[in-house]
Amino acid sequence: MELRAYIDHTVLKPEATAEMIHKLCQEAAEQRFKAVCINPGWVALCKKLLTGTQVSVCTVVGFPLGATTTASKAFEAREAIATGATEIDMVLAVGALKSKDEARVLEDIRAVVGECRGRALVKVILETCLLTRDEIVKACQLSKKAGADFVKTSTGFSSGGATAEQVALMRATVGPDMGVKASGGIRDRKIAEQMIGAGANRLGTSASIAIVTG
Repeated sequence: MELRAYIDHTVLKPEATAEMIHKLCQEAAEQRFKAVCINPGWVALCKKLLTGTQVSVCTVVGFPLGATTTASKAFEAREAIATGATEIDMVLAVGALKSKDEARVLEDIRAVVGECRGRALVKVILETCLLTRDEIVKACQLSKKAGADFVKTSTGFSSGGATAEQVALMRATVGPDMGVKASGGIRDRKIAEQMIGAGANRLGTSASIAIVTG
């Protein structure tokens, strides 16, 4: 299986340096990964480094808790697009979902989708390790209703990452036409292939080189 086209080559750690971002972009271009995924402060640099390549620039919004205001998420998305991002991975309002405030969750996603429409893909990070099975289903339904392009399992900053069972549930809920991104704990080829087999069509990982080179 050719995995390169599935991979969002990721560095989201707070101590990431400019040197690490340069290396990330160089590796992504050489390996022809789908995207790099970085914090918003690095978007402009990645855009500059990846100009002339097919690698997309992905950044995060409301990261890593999802507990900021809807207005701030919309602003983050707008600014990220202005500086060169073409993919936005936003964190769901997890607490609102668990409070059964579906209207707020829907509004939160729609605000970001509205900023991105026609300019950037939107992936909604559910943080599946914090959700029940029913809450994962509801989060997927609301993300689809709001017009997002993908649902994504995890930030990698909470108590757990992706599981194949969660990915399969997300794929079954959103159907064949919406993206599913697995992230968190994908460290080798075997796990990567399990996630794709379960229905993921994008993988977020910092172990990209190890995955594609064995």
